Amino acid sequence: MHIHLLGICGTGMAALAGILKEQGHRVTGSDEHAYPPMSTFLEGLGIPVQNGYGPHNLDPIPDLVVVGNVIRRENPEAQAVLERGLPHISLPEALNRFLVGERQAIVVAGTHGKTTTTALISWLLYACGYDPGFMVGGITRNFQSNYRTGRGPYVVLEGDEYDTAFFDKRPKFVHFRPRLGVLTSIEFDHADIYRDLNHVIQAFDSFLGQVQPGGRVLAWGDASLVREVCRRNGAPVSFYGLKPEVTWQADPITPATGGMRFTALKNGKPWGEFFLPLLGAHNVLNALAALGVMAELGEGPERLQEALSAFQGVKRRLEPAGEFRGILVLEDFAHHPTAVAVTLDAVRQAYPERRIVAAFEPRTNTSRRRIFQEPYAHAFEDADLILVREPPDLWKAPPEDRFSSEKLMQDLKAQGKEASYFPDTDKLLETLLSRLRPGDIALLMSNGDFDHLLSRLCQALEESG
Repeated sequence: MHIHLLGICGTGMAALAGILKEQGHRVTGSDEHAYPPMSTFLEGLGIPVQNGYGPHNLDPIPDLVVVGNVIRRENPEAQAVLERGLPHISLPEALNRFLVGERQAIVVAGTHGKTTTTALISWLLYACGYDPGFMVGGITRNFQSNYRTGRGPYVVLEGDEYDTAFFDKRPKFVHFRPRLGVLTSIEFDHADIYRDLNHVIQAFDSFLGQVQPGGRVLAWGDASLVREVCRRNGAPVSFYGLKPEVTWQADPITPATGGMRFTALKNGKPWGEFFLPLLGAHNVLNALAALGVMAELGEGPERLQEALSAFQGVKRRLEPAGEFRGILVLEDFAHHPTAVAVTLDAVRQAYPERRIVAAFEPRTNTSRRRIFQEPYAHAFEDADLILVREPPDLWKAPPEDRFSSEKLMQDLKAQGKEASYFPDTDKLLETLLSRLRPGDIALLMSNGDFDHLLSRLCQALEESG
């Protein structure tokens, strides 16, 4: 079967291309800017990619077109698909058809933590011999990939609340029918497609409504909003959290060299002692959700203890890039104010004596808007020095609704924090290099490439050593 992918260089679409290629399909694709690492990844798979969109990319005519959600209706290639009446589906529909099939889906949804939790479940299933398939929104270090086809009975999917495609504005996760679902959190995000928090809640209502009869949801029970949303939906729920009155509780939690140690309690009774080689209480919650899923499948703590200790995490999630002249450089995907705060808390817990220098790029459609202006001002409590870049592509936000890095700097200074803002990454890097000193931790936070700040910083530090 010849399958053509529009927007093939997106993380999820490139993974789908790899899955389809493994299954023996002829795969082609197009994208506006085909560049590494996805272009080289696809080249390595032998998948031809057309740089730019146009009707000519559909010759010879494919049997099926998969349309990524980056594609707009006015896209010339999408217009040609519609005008020619070519069969076309969205990414989640393609995952259901080609990856899940007759297998049972385990779907992880939530504003925060879903990538790491999906990777955790996938790894635990693999380590326990289940041969899972999976699709996750980041590169898992255990597999050096964000997908796996597998032949076992389960497929683990990261359930995204973003819209599906130009022809289907529903959240992506409504296309999945999970046997087990995980709900990690509910907060406002994606201001470009959601009006307000109630609109976001409606999306997660629809996710819970997709759980199969006889299925179950593992949900974060420390959040009253998550409990409220779960209560009004029919799926059986087991709550997990750090506080009492949950089925799965982590208590106590203690930072350890290279990670966290915790006791998992089930219904208030010790179930197992675990070491998680990731930093932060937020990652303990992710691990607790994954352990709860595995217990639902009949696993006991013994095999899971060894498996969890071998988990290597996800790239760009508090990932160490190296230590140069006594300066430890970390990179994280954090962009939402809550994610920024818990990331900094994790670093502070792990390195209580070291100075934390945080460089932050607000680049998402939401963080370019002032809706998070005040929450960001309270997100950097654990940082000692904060360097904030002006949001790139600020023109994409309405003029009256734009986030101000300068105001964030002023708000942080009013709290006694040392902070600066910069119009571009070059000036930020210049100041960062001048301010770093041995013993510091340089934490770079962005959901994009931050103008290659990580590689540029590491190279400069290495050369100056």
